[in-house]
Amino acid sequence: MNKEWAELNKTLQSQLKKESTFKAGVKTVLMLRQKLFDALYGLKTELTREDFNSCPYINEEGYHSKTIAYSIWHIFRIEDIVAHTLIDHSEQILLSEYYAERINAPIITTGNELDGKQIIAFSEALNLDELYQYITAVKNSTNKIINDLSFTDLKRKMSDADKERLKQLNVVSTDEKAYWLIDYWCGKDIRGLIQMPFTRHWIMHIEACLRIKNRIRR
Repeated sequence: MNKEWAELNKTLQSQLKKESTFKAGVKTVLMLRQKLFDALYGLKTELTREDFNSCPYINEEGYHSKTIAYSIWHIFRIEDIVAHTLIDHSEQILLSEYYAERINAPIITTGNELDGKQIIAFSEALNLDELYQYITAVKNSTNKIINDLSFTDLKRKMSDADKERLKQLNVVSTDEKAYWLIDYWCGKDIRGLIQMPFTRHWIMHIEACLRIKNRIRR
């Protein structure tokens, strides 16, 4: 793991546990997210459109066995779902701003259900410029939601109503490779969700993207 990202991730976990350091923790969260987001935008300038569809580790297990385009979609679909449907009780940006149509995405789910060849075909279909507009909108919106949280809010757990509302939206596939996400998210409090998916989840997938980049640009 990138040492700077790892250290910031460790620091924010500690800061968010105490009310006296909570505000500093929020600043650390936003700082880490910006550094990670900058790394994603760097890919857009460094790589060709075809590079985003490349899957050089397709036969391996792990985050690096995907494409960069898929990984970007996956990171921010999960964040959009969790931030808006579960935490903020508001409409997801993908839905409110018609981004699925703008991105030309054949699905509105997280993509966990897709296999290797499906991931490549999915990646090839996407409008990359619109995808980057979408992830920018999601990141900014989530940052505002995080900024507006109080220390007490961090202890709030997801309710049965939250879980049911999420199921009714059909934004998580019923495939066994994806459906577990609903119980996973709804078993956490907001502090846990800040870690997964708002920070550590980003780190894992973006580091995988950088690994893919290094392989295809040799």
